[in-house]
Amino acid sequence: MSVILKTTKIIENQIDQFLDIVSECALLFGLGIEDYLAERTSQFEERLEAIRQNERKADELRVHIEKYLYEHTLIPENRGDVLAILENTDEVVDHIKDTILQFSIEQPKILSEFDDLFLQTTRASVQAVEMLASGVRSFFRDLYAVSNYIHKVYFFEKEADHLAERLKRQIFSTELDLANKVHLRYFTYQVEAISDYAQAVCDRLAIYVIKRQL
Repeated sequence: MSVILKTTKIIENQIDQFLDIVSECALLFGLGIEDYLAERTSQFEERLEAIRQNERKADELRVHIEKYLYEHTLIPENRGDVLAILENTDEVVDHIKDTILQFSIEQPKILSEFDDLFLQTTRASVQAVEMLASGVRSFFRDLYAVSNYIHKVYFFEKEADHLAERLKRQIFSTELDLANKVHLRYFTYQVEAISDYAQAVCDRLAIYVIKRQL
């Protein structure tokens, strides 16, 4: 962690905890969508509640870390980059929570013929977030390893886009009424957008890595 910031062990551990939560939220989201498609309602709601709790923990950790960095960090020029990375990554968790919450509220009717592509799109987005968490972790330990994770985030983001397009084409080729088609398109987009959020963080992360290497 000392590669970027001169911090205490407590803050290093808290940044690690924050990134663990990011990864766990992505994994819970993937499991939650599997539960939803399999109509395991009570288990799905348990995943939602776990994500909600983790999102609150992530917010608390981020605020505490930011407060500490403002008050104690010895390298102010690095502090701004770190704060931006934490805030942007926290937005990914927020989107994960908002998306699974909308599933719970709106309860879209997903035909079984869409299950496979829905799951594939979900897994691609989950992988993008997992690679993001690893990339951010590497940012604090080994700058030269970050580009490998950024590349993987971009790969899974493209995969999610490709799968989501196939899913939307499949949806609109059916005899469902337009309202149902639009409803399913919305949820397809929300799942796909998780990978977009991860990519957006990586776009900024790549710039911060270049700055640190100059």
